[in-house]
Amino acid sequence: MKVRSSAFASFVLIFEVLGVALFLRGFFPLPVKSSLSSKSRLEDLPAEPLSGGSPNSSHMPQPLFKRVVIMLIDGLREDFVFGTNGHMNMPYTRNLVEKGSTLSFVAKARIPTVTMPRIKAITTGSIPGFIDVVINLNSPALLEDSLLWQAKTAGKKMIFYGDDTWVRLFPKHFMEYDGTTSFFVSDYTEVDNNVTRHLDSTLKRDDWDILILHYLGLDHIGHISGPHSSLIQPKLLEMDDILIKIHSALFAKEAEGSLPYLLILCGDHGMSETGSHGGSSEPEVNTPLVLISPAFKRKVGMEKPADVEQVDLTPTLALSLGLPISQNSVGRVIPSVLEGASLRDQLRFLHLNGHQLNCLLKDSIPDYEKESGFEQFRVAEKAHGNWMKRYLEGNTSEVLTNMGKKVWKQYLEALSAMSSALSKQMGKYDLYSMIVGMVFVFQLLLILLLAMPEALSGSALVDLPLVSALLSLPFYLLCLLLASVHVLVCTSAESSCYLCSLSWGLVFTAIAFSSAMSCLLLAMMSRRLSSGPHLHGKSPSLISSSDWSLSELDVLLLAGTAGHTVTLAATSFVEEEHQTWYFLLSTLCLAVFQDVCRKYFREKSNPKSEEEELVLTYKDPPKEEIYSEKWLALVTPPFVLLCCRLLRSLNQTGVQWVHLRDLGHWLNSSEHKVVLSLLSAFCLVLLYFLIQRRCSLVSKVALALGLLGVYNYRAAVGNVSFPWHHSGRNISKGTNEARFVYVFILGILFTGTKDLLRSQIITTDAKLKNRGLWEIFSGLVLLVSLLFRPHNLPVLCCSLLIQTLMTQFIWKKLHYDAAQTTIMHYWFGQAFFYFQGNSNNISTIDISVGFVGLDNYIEAPAIFLTALSTYAGPLLWACHLVCYLSSESNRSPVAVGHGCYCLALLRSVPTAAYIVLVTVLRYHLFIWSVFSPKLLYEAMHLLLTTAICLIFYTVEQSHTSTTP
Repeated sequence: MKVRSSAFASFVLIFEVLGVALFLRGFFPLPVKSSLSSKSRLEDLPAEPLSGGSPNSSHMPQPLFKRVVIMLIDGLREDFVFGTNGHMNMPYTRNLVEKGSTLSFVAKARIPTVTMPRIKAITTGSIPGFIDVVINLNSPALLEDSLLWQAKTAGKKMIFYGDDTWVRLFPKHFMEYDGTTSFFVSDYTEVDNNVTRHLDSTLKRDDWDILILHYLGLDHIGHISGPHSSLIQPKLLEMDDILIKIHSALFAKEAEGSLPYLLILCGDHGMSETGSHGGSSEPEVNTPLVLISPAFKRKVGMEKPADVEQVDLTPTLALSLGLPISQNSVGRVIPSVLEGASLRDQLRFLHLNGHQLNCLLKDSIPDYEKESGFEQFRVAEKAHGNWMKRYLEGNTSEVLTNMGKKVWKQYLEALSAMSSALSKQMGKYDLYSMIVGMVFVFQLLLILLLAMPEALSGSALVDLPLVSALLSLPFYLLCLLLASVHVLVCTSAESSCYLCSLSWGLVFTAIAFSSAMSCLLLAMMSRRLSSGPHLHGKSPSLISSSDWSLSELDVLLLAGTAGHTVTLAATSFVEEEHQTWYFLLSTLCLAVFQDVCRKYFREKSNPKSEEEELVLTYKDPPKEEIYSEKWLALVTPPFVLLCCRLLRSLNQTGVQWVHLRDLGHWLNSSEHKVVLSLLSAFCLVLLYFLIQRRCSLVSKVALALGLLGVYNYRAAVGNVSFPWHHSGRNISKGTNEARFVYVFILGILFTGTKDLLRSQIITTDAKLKNRGLWEIFSGLVLLVSLLFRPHNLPVLCCSLLIQTLMTQFIWKKLHYDAAQTTIMHYWFGQAFFYFQGNSNNISTIDISVGFVGLDNYIEAPAIFLTALSTYAGPLLWACHLVCYLSSESNRSPVAVGHGCYCLALLRSVPTAAYIVLVTVLRYHLFIWSVFSPKLLYEAMHLLLTTAICLIFYTVEQSHTSTTP
């Protein structure tokens, strides 16, 4: 059955979307939730255990604290307080930790370490999933049971100042609030002053019970200049002074005989060595938790802080304030906070926490009876009842005390086991749906790749042996086999699967589709293998599908691309993906060097076929020019290899070695500011000479002024300096300097777009078209140079220098076709993504670039600039590919061919897809699982580009065939 390539590609895209949707449905697990529709209430609390008598339901422990102040410092790392520099960073806090009435812990934050999920974890005790990263940009109101809802229901009055994420999550919970936006990271002073300005008046009042302060300045400094910036210590000293003010005010109001206060210093997450957050590294996960209250015993020295889970704060605060624990909380109470209460009250607190976890365990895990924590809680509850019977009988012997301590330990073991089981439930994915979705996508990808030779042939038709596949015996056998597998999975699965809940009609349709695709794939593979090897060197637009063949370089490019995709099925390869691209790029340079040697030293001894001679005669320059450029061509691959090796040392990335110091850290240190300034100036000058050669005179002048403005902007924000500037000059935000550069960027882009439109609409001047494309490319380079950190400007220079050398001495002289050049551009683009210091961890996203030239938070440009800076490497290489192939198609249409040109042109589609993805997610999606989503993403990447290529190519072929 023959179908047009556009219809075939459209069919593939539609079913690809369904496969991806099925995968995502299985990948994002449903959160651990209680099945009860109502929230926890005091009247619903369980009775106090009592064996051999009526339940003692009247006893409810009194609250431990009357007033609570939560001082949350965004991005506060554990070592900022407990580390060796803690005495200098926060001296008063450190003194309290060592000798005051405090309890100190290292609170472990779960990934993703992003603000909104962390706030949900602190207030609800649940573990948010990665889908909350998406919601982080615009947090909706939180409707589930939470600590704040319980406090509001109990009549407690709450005040909040700080990050407006709290206001969006809890819109009607505070009697007074003042929110500040958390996304404008360029502001690290006013964003905290807006919080502190309310403190004096609020601390004098007695009309509130809970005060929450969320300071953002420290996190913003981390995003701007990292955790080792000179701005970090002054900000921490400022936070320490605020803690002094709060502690002094609370201590002055402490009345004898009343319940004590509780002051909590904590962080929502830490920050990585680059100043960002979102991943699972120790500096991002470990946050300090300091509880300050006269109810705690004074210390005699520094103790090593114990480790607790961040979600443990929820039940601890709830019980300390006399509130029910949130239904969906997986945390366990911190026992040292309860030590001031009587043994009976301590056991009652532990019993309430255990009962809540036990109910959640029953609702969340089908085989909850097999969990060790369930049985341990029953044993502890029974022992608690026996202890209560003796206690109410008036027994005060030491035996009763020892018995109570034993019950106390049994409760703690049960709480630990149940909390651990519920936490693991969050990592249980619907593997069945994920596997089926991946099978669909990869079946379509393989069929599409096998159909490419026919689709790019002159007829633009694809011959699909669909009828023979549907009538074959393997099709029916596969249907029976897959149906049996489905029944087996659905009847033996411990957790519910989405596919098992669908009707048998939909399931059988999916089974028949998968079986048909498998048979179709086998038929196409056997037909392709039986055709045997054929001549190489023809353009795809001039040959039929049976003449398709591969060279040594083709095998390397295809095997490398496919092999890289396969490696992403393992999380370790995802974490260290940059190593794969560095290896592939080094191998490519050696393969190109071999081709250069073969061309200039061995081509006389290798006779060419008549058709190859015809093509090469059309493309080759005169022999005198070949010999004059021979040595430059020989030097180019080793030079590219050297550049790539130097760039690898500029930014450490990945997971295993990201903590090591690199050249970027050395350049950004204050001692080497002069070196960074000279390097930045040299790179900007080199950028001008590399990109000005094809621009118009107006664009050249705008480009020179724009690059000068880039240096002026970096000097204004304090990254580099002019020789006549003093070291003590004030550092500004550089808003006016950045806007000065934006004017020239828009001018260059407008000029290039105008020339491009004129070449397409008014005239058919190919030279004008090429100049327009190049000017647009130059405008993007100028924009990227403004967004890049100064130490990353060599990455941009090397990218342009490699493009220039490869264009002049490799791609043109060695006559690589468009398909080969396309894949090379793809490899270079992916490698330069990691040369920038990016990784598959969302914590390496530099969101500070989203506010270059902005004096307040504007969502659309902030997201666009962040995405553009993050994916500058793939984007610039894709744009250069378009410019290069456009000039080559005008010079030699035989060499490029309509089909390959269309395929190469559309290699910019994945870069656009990247930007769209970041616009939606704001972060580069990276999640740890056995079935890595990045594997699926890479398959989608290739499938989407190829399918759209076929659609456009068919339209182009139709247009060509109708043009006389």
